[in-house]
Amino acid sequence: MSGGPIIVMDRVSKKFGDVPAVEEFSLAIEEGEFITLLGPSGCGKSTALKMIAGLLPLSAGTITISPPKSGAEQDLGFVFQEPTLMPWASVFDNVFLPLRLAGVGRGDGEPRVRNALKEVGLSQFADYYPRELSGGMKMRVSIARALVTRPRILLMDEPFAALDEMTRSKLNNDVMKLSVDHGLTVVFVTHSVFESVFLSSRVIVMAARPGRLTADMPLQAPWPRGEDYRMSQEFSAEARRISETLKGTLHVDNIDR
Repeated sequence: MSGGPIIVMDRVSKKFGDVPAVEEFSLAIEEGEFITLLGPSGCGKSTALKMIAGLLPLSAGTITISPPKSGAEQDLGFVFQEPTLMPWASVFDNVFLPLRLAGVGRGDGEPRVRNALKEVGLSQFADYYPRELSGGMKMRVSIARALVTRPRILLMDEPFAALDEMTRSKLNNDVMKLSVDHGLTVVFVTHSVFESVFLSSRVIVMAARPGRLTADMPLQAPWPRGEDYRMSQEFSAEARRISETLKGTLHVDNIDR
């Protein structure tokens, strides 16, 4: 996890009308890090992520993304909370969509689509339609679609929040492996302390009203991690530490009100 900052947020603020959603948010993300934005509902986690992606304009401050190195085709891949698949299109065509929009022909794109589906365990489902898939499989399609463009940075907005615990755990493992295999820098939004501890190299704890960074918490456990880490005393201790920090932000919010 080295090479210098790939994303720098400098005093970033966002207002919706007169309502501040994020205020004076500064964060430097190193290349290869797995960063989690953790905090209560309404603290601006998703807003911060969408500003990084360029999906929302900034009200103040700057966001700088370092120039890509050779071999990086696209800066950003984005995975939304909902899979946002086209219901009338096959799994193959849903994954192929960003390549098609980029002008890549079907013949040239097919090996890449099939490789992306293989990486998320859906090689046998290319001709299926979203209505025929489980929630976890739909999310795998969404992840494959984000990776097919070979991004350097993967942004994930609570992608597993609606899934059952077993599916969520499996997808956590898969995302960690994919981030290693592709050399990705990941910014991940979640409400789950346990998910943040398992996945992250650093947890960024946010408080609301307005959204702001209250704690930058590196995790010392070797990364990537396996199932044994979930059962370890270190995992439990880190979860308690981050939970206490998160509770502190909720107390501050109550005072602010």
